[in-house]
Amino acid sequence: MRPIVRFLGDELVRNIVAEARSVLCTLGVEIRNNGILSMLSDHGARVDAEKGRAFFTHDVIDNALDAAPGRFRLYDVLGRETHDCSGDNVYFTPGSAAITILDGNTNKIRTPTSQDYINYVKVVSQLDNIASQSTALVPGDVHPNISDSYRLYLSLMFCDKPVVTGAFTIDSFNVMKDLQLAVRGTRENLKEKPLAVFSCCPTAPLKWSDVTSQNVVDCALYSIPVEYISMPLSGFVAPVTLVGTLVQHTAETISGIVISQLTNPGTPVLYGGSPAVFDVRYETTPMGAVETMMIDCAYNEIGKHLGLPTQAYIGLSDAKQLDAQAGLESSMGATLAALAGINNISGPGMLDFESCLSLEKLVVDNEICGMALRLVKGIEPKEDFPALPRFEELLKEQHLLISKHTRRYLKEEHYLPGPTIDRANRSRWEQEGGLTLGERAHAEVERYLANYQPSSLSEDIQAELTRLMNTEAARYGMDGLPHSNL
Repeated sequence: MRPIVRFLGDELVRNIVAEARSVLCTLGVEIRNNGILSMLSDHGARVDAEKGRAFFTHDVIDNALDAAPGRFRLYDVLGRETHDCSGDNVYFTPGSAAITILDGNTNKIRTPTSQDYINYVKVVSQLDNIASQSTALVPGDVHPNISDSYRLYLSLMFCDKPVVTGAFTIDSFNVMKDLQLAVRGTRENLKEKPLAVFSCCPTAPLKWSDVTSQNVVDCALYSIPVEYISMPLSGFVAPVTLVGTLVQHTAETISGIVISQLTNPGTPVLYGGSPAVFDVRYETTPMGAVETMMIDCAYNEIGKHLGLPTQAYIGLSDAKQLDAQAGLESSMGATLAALAGINNISGPGMLDFESCLSLEKLVVDNEICGMALRLVKGIEPKEDFPALPRFEELLKEQHLLISKHTRRYLKEEHYLPGPTIDRANRSRWEQEGGLTLGERAHAEVERYLANYQPSSLSEDIQAELTRLMNTEAARYGMDGLPHSNL
């Protein structure tokens, strides 16, 4: 039996959805994109063009929810399936868009470089429990206008895993779309085997900017999967109660689904988000707060109620170092998310309110993810009945270390973490150097970098990716790309 966790009863889920629909139809959503407002009007929504506001109808909402697919699959750069986003299937991916990195050599926070990004991609390519990569940090050594596309470029060049990414400008999306087409070859192939998920973020409360709403439309036109990242802050730009926050999150997310499905019915979606409670004492948005985790798991239940695959930014920490706080917040979030059946869990590697990436934490979180994945497999009998033969063998041999049953099921039943997690007795630990968690994790990072194997992407495709990226860099006065000198 798969263990599960739930926070909402069925009636409460229905009430939250009903209230969110009422908000969309009565108060509407601000959309700063005239083309989308015109599309909504053509489908029966009432539009106040002067205020840039659209008031949905129940028919518009119903049609969009009916059109949104209940599952989709992701594929790596070689076209191999890696994700089946449906049901309670669980996959982990690192958090996104950190503007700093915790340097593993100095233990100081600094601005990332292209080398840091490449190191990150090389490490994540070898982490067994993290199924996809993300454009997890922003290199500071390129022009800001190409940082979105450059991160995707490096991800595709150095790692085979699919990518969770996003664009902060309309121009960036066009380049990022072309990078994906260079890998897949044709628009039809990209639709058939998507290799990236784009995050698209409404602004709380109940608003879509010109750029983010256009990203939703552009992704839909190319059938690129979108995860909607609604970010209500309980007690600040959302009701202080968790239920009130869920109503707002539901309304903002459904509004995005409507935009994508009116543009291209059947566009793959993830019912996602990055909400948080607002800590009035420090004026911060703690991603490691238990209430934030509860909101994430609860809106996942709402997404499943609507028949949609889900996503959440959870399993990360607000700590500034790889310390006990980082472990307790990340492990609690990852465990709850896995038990809730969130399909795409974004968060490993992240510190400091998701603004800082640590490669050492990413390695530790890989082990947390492995434990969580083992947890949701549950407990099932495996040739355990009848039990008598097993215990007859035990009494005869006085151990079962080399039993056929043990050898058959040891690795399936027991999750065996790597050297980052210390399971040695004290004397052996001392003999092996008495290393701390951070020191062991740093050693693993160094080992991954030394053992990295280049991407399997063909040289022709890599050359085309580089041509596209160099062309984009030249538009902003760059003579070349930093990574080419590394």
